[in-house]
Amino acid sequence: MKKIILASASKQREKLLSLFGLNFSVYPSGVKEISKIKTNCADLVKHNALIKAQDVARKRKEGIIIGADSVVYLKNGSIIGKPKDKAEAKRNLKRLFKEPHWVYTGIALIDAATDKTFVDYEKTKIYMNCLSDKEIIRYHKIVDPFGKAGGFDIEGWGSIFIRRIEGCYTNVIGLPVAKLSKMLKQFGVTFLSFFIIAMISGCASEYNLATQKEEMYLYDTEREVNIGDKVAASVVKQVKLNSDVDINERVEGILDRIVGVCDRKEIVYFIKVIDDEEIVNAVSLPGGHIFVYKGLLDLVKNDDELASVIAHEVAHITARHGIKRLQNAYGAMLLQLMAIQAGREAASGVAVTLDTLFVAFAQEDEFESDRLSVKYLKAAGFDPQGMSDFLVKLREKELKEPARPRSYWRTHPYLPQRIAAANKEIKGKLEFRDYLNLTEEKY
Repeated sequence: MKKIILASASKQREKLLSLFGLNFSVYPSGVKEISKIKTNCADLVKHNALIKAQDVARKRKEGIIIGADSVVYLKNGSIIGKPKDKAEAKRNLKRLFKEPHWVYTGIALIDAATDKTFVDYEKTKIYMNCLSDKEIIRYHKIVDPFGKAGGFDIEGWGSIFIRRIEGCYTNVIGLPVAKLSKMLKQFGVTFLSFFIIAMISGCASEYNLATQKEEMYLYDTEREVNIGDKVAASVVKQVKLNSDVDINERVEGILDRIVGVCDRKEIVYFIKVIDDEEIVNAVSLPGGHIFVYKGLLDLVKNDDELASVIAHEVAHITARHGIKRLQNAYGAMLLQLMAIQAGREAASGVAVTLDTLFVAFAQEDEFESDRLSVKYLKAAGFDPQGMSDFLVKLREKELKEPARPRSYWRTHPYLPQRIAAANKEIKGKLEFRDYLNLTEEKY
C-alpha cells in the first residue's frame, strides 16, 4: 500500500484515520489559508485543502497526501473559524445556537509521485440547543475550543447540545470518511475492509428474553460489559457521587428487587447516585450500570415512583437498547467502540460512547422499556401506578422549565405518549385522554 500522509495538525482528523487502521504519517502544511469567500463556501474549503496538499506534496515527493480544511458557515454568508480566545469562542457559540448552520470540509488528495489529484467537499447541517452563559463556561472548562472550526466538538461533550445533524457525522469532526474512502479508491486504497471484517467476525445471533426476539449483536455479553465498565469508570471520574449511606442503600435495595425478577441475570448490576440536585435524570449504560441524579431522588414521592425509574433503566439493559443503539449509530461510532475493545484511543471512544448514551432513546425503545418495567414492578411487589404518577410529575415540571442538557425530558422523550401507554399497560385499558395523547391529537 502506498504511503498515506495527512497534511494537517488536527488531532481529530488524526484520530479518525487511526481508527481505520491506516498506516499514515502526519506532516502539517505551513501554507497560509484564505479566510474570505470569493465565490462560495465549497470553493473556499476546496482551495485551502488543495494548497495544503500541494505544499506537502512538493516537500515529500512520494505518497498520497491528504489535505483538508473545515469551516462553519452561517446562512448570512459569514464564516466562523477557529476561535482565538475563550471570549470569541463564547460569542461564536451564541451565534451558532440562534439558527441552523453548516460545516463545510474540503478534501484534496495528491499522489506526490505522479501529481494525480482529486478535490471534493462535504457539507453537514447542524441544529443546536441554546446554552446559558453558565453552561457555556462549564463546557469550556471541560473542552478546549481552540483548533476546532466553530469552537465545539461533536464527538465529545459538545454533542449534548447538538439537537440534530443532516449529513455526514464525521464531517463535523473534521474529515468526512465516507467521501475520503470514495476518493482513496481512485488511488487503489481501500481501508474499509478492515472495518467490515471486524464487524462480521463479531456478529452473533441471540434470543433476547426481554424483547422475545432473535437479534443480531456485534458485541457478545463479555464485550458489552467491558464497554459499560469503561464508560462507567469515565463517568465516575467526571462527576461527584453521593456518599450518603441511607440514599445508596435505598437505591441498591430497590435495584436488587427489580433485578431479581428481570429477564437478564447473567450480568452484575450496579447503581450509583450522582450528587447533583439541579439535574432530574437517570441513565443506563450497556452491561449493567445505572446512574441516578440526586435531583431525581428529591423529586420522587415514594419508593414506587423511584422503583419505576430504576425498573425503566433495567429494562433498557435487559432489552440491550444501549448496545443496539451504538451498533446502529454512524460508522465512526462503531469504530470508536472497536477502539475501546482494542485499547486504542480508549479515552476518545469512551467520551463518544458516553455522550451517545445520554442522547434520547428511540420512541419504540422507550415504550418497550416502560412495558417491561411495569412487568418488573408487578413481579417485584411495587405498585406500577408509581410509574404513571412520576411521569405526570415530570410532564408538569417539563412544561414549567427549559430542558437542561441532561434533563429527563431530553434523554427520555415523548412524556405524554409514555403516560398514556403506561396507563394502558397498568390498567389494561385506554382512557379517552390517553388515546388523544397516543395519537398526538389536541384536546
